[in-house]
Amino acid sequence: MKKQQGFTLIELMIVVAVIGVLSAIAVPKYQEYVKKAAIGTALASVSAYKTDVEDTIASSGDFTSAANATFGIGTIEFNQEASSAGKIIATINEGSANGAKVTLARDSAGKWTCSHSLSASVSLTGC
Repeated sequence: MKKQQGFTLIELMIVVAVIGVLSAIAVPKYQEYVKKAAIGTALASVSAYKTDVEDTIASSGDFTSAANATFGIGTIEFNQEASSAGKIIATINEGSANGAKVTLARDSAGKWTCSHSLSASVSLTGC
């Protein structure tokens, strides 16, 4: 008599169910991670312009906007609000964070504040 080997249908269904549950948890977390990485890229790109803006304010006393620029996944624009105040805004144009914005705002006292347009549940170091 030969002994049968293999998995039963119930065992295979249990494995499929476990994989389904893990996938249901992992996919949304991964999408959140991708969005957070895109916002981090935008923050790093827009932060590089703070030095240029501070240098311009120190030399001319004015928040003169540099030419709008692009970075790997989006664009950067400058908005002057007062002589030494304004905003640097990075807009993401690709990927799952398409349309998200990172804004660095400078008040006339020289204080920079950062904000982003993703939900409050997405926290970002440095912003």
